[in-house]
Order: sequence, then structure tokens, then C-alpha cells
Amino acid sequence: MNHNTPLSPRPLHHLADVRRRVLTAAQLRAHGVSSAETNEQCRTGGPWQQILPGVFLLHPGPPTSEERLHAVLLFAARERNAGVPSQPGAEEPHRPLYTEAMITGLAALTLHGFSATPPLTALDSIDVLVPRLRRLRSTGCARIVRTAALPAPEQVTGLPVAPVPRALADAVAELSDAGAVRRLLTEAVRGGHCEPAAVVRELNQAKLLSRPHVVDAVDSLLAEGRAIAEDRLYTMVREHGLPDPVWNVDLRLPGGPHLGGLDAYWPEHAVAVELDTRAPRQDEDAMWSEYARKRETLERLGITVVYITPKKLRDDLEQQAAVVRTALMASADRDPAAYVVVLPR
Repeated sequence: MNHNTPLSPRPLHHLADVRRRVLTAAQLRAHGVSSAETNEQCRTGGPWQQILPGVFLLHPGPPTSEERLHAVLLFAARERNAGVPSQPGAEEPHRPLYTEAMITGLAALTLHGFSATPPLTALDSIDVLVPRLRRLRSTGCARIVRTAALPAPEQVTGLPVAPVPRALADAVAELSDAGAVRRLLTEAVRGGHCEPAAVVRELNQAKLLSRPHVVDAVDSLLAEGRAIAEDRLYTMVREHGLPDPVWNVDLRLPGGPHLGGLDAYWPEHAVAVELDTRAPRQDEDAMWSEYARKRETLERLGITVVYITPKKLRDDLEQQAAVVRTALMASADRDPAAYVVVLPR
């Protein structure tokens, strides 16, 4: 047998090219290749090589980035003879090839299109996310990352990849360079990959917010996210024909207490908009209580408060404009609001 000889009567036409070049021991056996034959092919100077335990590269020379990704996933996936049909020639296009494993960390961010991450060829190892109880150890180019609950993977170039917030948390966990962390978090928001709250939630769950360089990067991230959300709010008012509000104001009762700051306020309609940029950190409950108290106080005075999240502004600007327009139109049917003093914030 040589590396050009067909493996067995069981055809490989149902597999993508890279999956013909990277196979597990179980897949090889299913194609009629015994363990002895596999060992012979992987001898020194032979046409095959073992790239990871139980995973074989069916050509000599270094693996490509795509081959390394598939090899890592095959190594970490729960064994079930992945990719081998139960009958010769049978296809199972809807059956997932890799179960309980997905690419995460820097490799995942590169696959998601980040420019601040190294190319795949520059990564010594590839992070792969698996359930916490799987009996696997990091080895070779595969670094095992464990989690109590796997997120739903996203398909990128046909591979299961962790969502950006989870991939960011796994990448940041291995980084000590404050600048690198800040660049990743900023690109996540500025590039429209995800909202700051989702990132902070993952960082918090990973217990990374006790690290000073991560906290500094998160503060920059939240400022970046708020600036982007404010710009989208201005765009919403301008492009959807809403009347001009007063921007970034504080409300007070005459001679009385401070009522709170607002991102936009229409005094003649007694309608306010506030961006809900709460980040899920340790004080999330306290922050929500503050939002609720402010809203209750203002609505008791006859002021309608519309809370809008940055995600809603990003995903459906027109719908959010309709919500605000409805509140403005409904003001004509309400009793006049209490008089409040409007001050620049």
C-alpha cells in the first residue's frame, strides 16, 4: 500500500478534501485499514503521520492550518466514527461531524475575521472547547479548554466555532498584555461582532474581572460601546424623522432632588430615552435597581421613559424609532407631566 492507494471499498467521495487527508483511527478502521497498516504508513519517512493521539494526517510534510483545525476537532470530539456512513456510499449531511467540541480562543477569533489576532499559521496551539467532564488532556497543537455548559457553536467555514464573547473570554484568559486585551475587546465592539454587555458577561463568568489589566480594558470597552450606541441614537433621530430632543441632560425638581440623567429628552412631550448600557458585573443587581427606581420616579411625575439597548439599535434601528415615535404621539392623550428643570449633563 502507498499513500495513493484507495483505503478500502468504502468510498470517501462524501467527505470534503481536508477530511480525506485527516482521519481518526476509528475512521481508518471503518475504511478497512487495520492498526498494523496504519502504523506501517506512519513509520519514519512514511507517507502518513500521526498529528495527534488517534488522529492521522494522510500525507508527509507539515499540516495546513485547515488540517490542524480539523485534527484538533477530531481529537476532542466525542468518538462516534465521525464522518463514516453506516452503509457504503450513504450520506448523512445533517449529522454533525464534531460533537461536544468547538474551536475557541484566538483561533476562533481569527476565524470570525478579527484583524488583531495572529494568523492561524502563527499559533503554536489551537484552543478547543469541551464539556468539563470530558477526559482529555492538552497535547501537541490541541489545548483543551473546559466549560460547565457548551454554548451553541457558530459555523464558520464549515467548522464549529465558539461565539465571539466566549472565544474572547478564552483568549483573554491566556493574555497578560493589557494592550493586546484592549485591542481584542475594542475590535469586538467596533467591528460589530457583539455588544459590550455580552463580552463582560463572559469575562465575569470566567472570573477574569479581578485582573487589573482586564478591568482597564473593560472600562475602555464600555466607553467605546456607549459612544457607538450614542452615535446610532443620533442617527435614529435624524434618519427617521423624529423631532430633535435635548441631548444628554439631567432632570431635577425645582428646588428639589436630582432625578437622573437621560440620553435624550423631549420636554414638550415629556418623553425620555435612556440607553441601557448596563454591563453584567458583580453589581448588576444594584445597577438594575437604580434603573428601576429612576424609571418609577420619572413615570410617577408623568414622564415616559423608553429604554433602548445598544443591541436593539444595532439590529433594528427602524423598530426602535417606531417605539419612540409611538411614545411621542401618545403624549397628547396623557395628563400634563410635572414641571422639571432640565440641565446639561
